[in-house]
Amino acid sequence: MEHLDTAPRPWPLRAARTGPLPADHPLAWLDGAAERRSRAGLTRRTVPRPPSEGLLDLAGNDYLGLMRHPRVVAAAAEAAHTWGAGAGGSRLVTGDTELHGELERELAAFHGSEAALVFSSGYTANLAMVTALATPTADEAEPPLVVCDQYNHASLIDATRLAKAAGSRVAVFPHGDADRAAGLLSGGAGRRLLLSDTVFSVDGDLTDVSSLAEVARTHRAALLLDDAHGLGVVGPGGRGAAGAELGGADDVVVSVTLSKSLGAQGGAVLGSRRVIRHLMETARTFVFDTGLAPAAAGAALAALRVLRAEPERAEAVRSRARELSEGLRARGLSASAPDAAVVSVLAPSPEAAVDWRAACLADGVRVGCFRPPSVPDGRSRLRLTAGATLDNTDIRRVLDVITTNRPG
Repeated sequence: MEHLDTAPRPWPLRAARTGPLPADHPLAWLDGAAERRSRAGLTRRTVPRPPSEGLLDLAGNDYLGLMRHPRVVAAAAEAAHTWGAGAGGSRLVTGDTELHGELERELAAFHGSEAALVFSSGYTANLAMVTALATPTADEAEPPLVVCDQYNHASLIDATRLAKAAGSRVAVFPHGDADRAAGLLSGGAGRRLLLSDTVFSVDGDLTDVSSLAEVARTHRAALLLDDAHGLGVVGPGGRGAAGAELGGADDVVVSVTLSKSLGAQGGAVLGSRRVIRHLMETARTFVFDTGLAPAAAGAALAALRVLRAEPERAEAVRSRARELSEGLRARGLSASAPDAAVVSVLAPSPEAAVDWRAACLADGVRVGCFRPPSVPDGRSRLRLTAGATLDNTDIRRVLDVITTNRPG
């Protein structure tokens, strides 16, 4: 066997500066920015985890418990052995495989769409969906208008910023207010798009997709939906918030992620064949990005097949989320009423949220912690993600640990 030298090697850099940078240094401002984040309780760091910890994990997004499913892991390994560790290039050059096409066909069929296009992440899928469909074209007399929910995910916000920089108009409506969205879409003759998450990632609330679709059609707008937290959890058999009613509509475009319910990595956009063709030919995060690694594509495909064979997993997630929410509220905590897998619990401050999370972890339960600027309303929270594999004993343990360690 080949010997791998794992001894650390020094980086070819000068020693780190221990004191503050001189005032005229071009990056001197970083120290002040870090100090302000520290005073606000917004310091962040990565914490590597071992492969097995013996913890109850309610911080990740493995909603269906498929990340370690034997069939999913085996499919990832087989794909890596067959196609290699990486895609090897952009999908328009050398990075496309038969596996990518198979995954796209099965995603589209499951969702009820004509076609799908797989990306290296859900983030890049959202950037592609919005920028490719909202950027002005040379023959338009009036720039396109993008109307967005104020609580949309950061990837959608970034996408609209890019579209605005390219010349599009952007308007924001209050969270979940379809009437205000309609008002913003009315008037003018330019191209219009209505953009929203389906399940919002902070509190787990589900937008009224039917109302948004009615508003969009009344004002001849395309409806763009980010169903990252809906696929695998809501809708018949976990087909997502848009899958049952709007999945095959040619005026609706839906993005999904492969890293939550499907336990893998990557993202996809689902829509009509003409939409998918347009994204393939114009979306910069498709044209210029390395394709999704074959192992992730194989894992996502296997997970999708497990979900199709075991649709009860979707209902199990929603049931566990309701049990968590009801149990927390019964104990006097301010918990959201979930429509999908996410339950949030309000904390009195960013510092209290961080301490609360740390205390829960010390007691064997990992939960998420959302603080500004990640939360659009500025209120810090613990964020719990229910999983299909949680049992009654797990639910009781989570409730006890969170209640025991509550601030104050």
